[in-house]
Amino acid sequence: MPEPRVSPPLAHSGKHKAHGLLFLALTDERGNLVWISSAKPGRSSEITTARHNKISTHLREAALGALADLGFVGLDDDPDDAVIITGRRAFRGHPLTAAQKEANRLVSRERAANEHGFADLKNWRILTKIRMNARHATTLLRALLVLTNAEVSR
Repeated sequence: MPEPRVSPPLAHSGKHKAHGLLFLALTDERGNLVWISSAKPGRSSEITTARHNKISTHLREAALGALADLGFVGLDDDPDDAVIITGRRAFRGHPLTAAQKEANRLVSRERAANEHGFADLKNWRILTKIRMNARHATTLLRALLVLTNAEVSR
């Protein structure tokens, strides 16, 4: 007789085989953290979380733009007036041209400062051990945002 299937817990990530949380963050051009999304279960994808938080709409309303990695390709719903710039992906049988590769390098170079903002946030060791309700984790993340900005500005 086959074993009954047990559905995984709500915050279980199939990729990392552990309970975790996903959150998005925005930084300014110098890499200082500006905004952190609410925490979602670790099984959520980045682009789905960005759509749920309506990031492109909020950026368009504020007349701002953003650089994002390849995980966010297709997020911006208006390609004629794009507020989220991502690199280009190569597909099987369709390699990138030299100009597209250079454009990817430029986006990566500009995103380097943003990665420093994420590194500042990851210095808080509690984020590696956090296994709690997403609502409580959101409160903790927002507090860490304030503490990180206070620490960086000193």
